[in-house]
Amino acid sequence: MDNTSQAKPKKLIDQLREAFRLKQSSLSTQRTYLYWTRRYVLFHNKRHPAEMGMPEIEAFLTHLAQTENVAASTQNQALNALRFLYRHGLQIELAAPSQALHVRLPPPLPAILTKEEVTRLLDGLQGQHQLMAKLLYGSGLRLMECLRLRVRDLDFAQHQVIVRDSEGEMERATLLPASLVEPLKAQLVYVHMLHEQDLARGHGWVELPSALRRAYPNVEREWTWQFVFPSNRLSTDPRSGNIRRRHLDPSGLQREVKTAAKLAKIDRPVSPHTFRHCFATHLLENGYDVHAVQELLGHKDVQTTIIYTHLLQKGPLSVHSPLD
Repeated sequence: MDNTSQAKPKKLIDQLREAFRLKQSSLSTQRTYLYWTRRYVLFHNKRHPAEMGMPEIEAFLTHLAQTENVAASTQNQALNALRFLYRHGLQIELAAPSQALHVRLPPPLPAILTKEEVTRLLDGLQGQHQLMAKLLYGSGLRLMECLRLRVRDLDFAQHQVIVRDSEGEMERATLLPASLVEPLKAQLVYVHMLHEQDLARGHGWVELPSALRRAYPNVEREWTWQFVFPSNRLSTDPRSGNIRRRHLDPSGLQREVKTAAKLAKIDRPVSPHTFRHCFATHLLENGYDVHAVQELLGHKDVQTTIIYTHLLQKGPLSVHSPLD
């Protein structure tokens, strides 16, 4: 075979995209890692990363910290992106352990609302956003866990929510509040109508993990796999080119929660994740065992759950002041 007919080397962006597919990285992770890869390459005057290594990574991270004054979490995010670039995109092991560059962050104590404040906050939300927020608080879900819920994950008979594809790829069952049974059933009536409309127009596909899609190629249009909180518009899957209906974008609820917090005159930082913190703290306040709460939250280590015992209304470590 003529040597001139040999395939050209893959472009850096194509190598990364192939690595993303193999690791089944989420679209948000892909966007973030591509952003930091571009920043890294531009910082070093468009040199190819294969020609660089730990000294260049250190110089880039130092620039972020000292010149741009980015937060430690942002610096760690950039480092994770570059570790992925070298290890999975370029198949290059860095000369020195990049873990040493991680900025160690003290575990922050999350903001906790009283039950009365949670009620005021929920009352400031409407429609699907209110239903999602109630599910975050009533079931202890993370925002993306809520958005990725599918019809099959709601077990009304057992009053439980099955959380799949969560952090750490662990599956767990958590509470389905009785007060949300009828609102969720009404939501599913809307979702079913939307799905029937999509099918009639030749669509009806939903995003599935690639392994499941290969094993069961026909389930992408089945009712039970549809998202409980679907997007109000169809979109083109950048990986397959198929027209699908994804779940709602997380920015919608994030924006509405911030607005509701202002209306409720809550002067602490509040986000959708605050509901999960309140779920854990209020269960512990009600006397539930920390290991039971750990299981509902899906924490691997009980020490992660124990942090909520420091936030009880009775004071740090539930100890009363001698003045009282």
